[in-house]
Amino acid sequence: MPHSEQSAPPVTPAAAALDGVLARMRDLDAALPPRDGIAVFNRVCLAVRREAQRRVGTGLFAAPGPTGTLDVRLAERYLTAVDADDRGRRPPACWRPLSQFRRHPGVRPVQFALAGMNAHVGHDLTLALVDACRSLGCEPADMEDEFDRVGDLLVTLEERIREELTPGPDLLRIADPLTHLLGSWSLERARDAAWSTARALWALRRLPDLARESADRLDAAVGFAGRMLLTPL
Repeated sequence: MPHSEQSAPPVTPAAAALDGVLARMRDLDAALPPRDGIAVFNRVCLAVRREAQRRVGTGLFAAPGPTGTLDVRLAERYLTAVDADDRGRRPPACWRPLSQFRRHPGVRPVQFALAGMNAHVGHDLTLALVDACRSLGCEPADMEDEFDRVGDLLVTLEERIREELTPGPDLLRIADPLTHLLGSWSLERARDAAWSTARALWALRRLPDLARESADRLDAAVGFAGRMLLTPL
């Protein structure tokens, strides 16, 4: 009986796009000094996207097309901000604190990581959901499951970040000012706010001036929170 090779599963557009953003993040990882604040957050992004790629590739996401679209839009917003910084242009306000403090010796790696998560979730996830709804021709409610899956993945990564990048035994952590600073921010709350704000922006899509003003205010507010997270200690 002739041997028949098992054909590889088709590569979906979502999986191909995730491959592309992963390649750009790997390039950043290779180019940046490990202690650079963007490099610290980029490693977090790589871990998130690798896991997202694995879930899309193995079918763990029930609807890989929409999920991939949301995740790619989210990654592209981060990479656009990094590109702007590298080219001497001002990144969005939410990313500006990380850009300004990325080489500060008094800022610890966990602060860089969570400041990046603050911008990525508090601002970028909101607008990525609106972007994805526009490109797919659907409502935010149609993407709630996908939004929750991406959000759950980010929460898992946040827990790992706090454990791996916060040094010292538990008793020292309690006394460390860093513990109190980082306790002021929660990814769960940021994710809930991102969902509510995305729905509001979607409702305002036929009022472009008001939608743009609301998005600008969101950008500034998230940037202010990021600046607090990067307080040198």
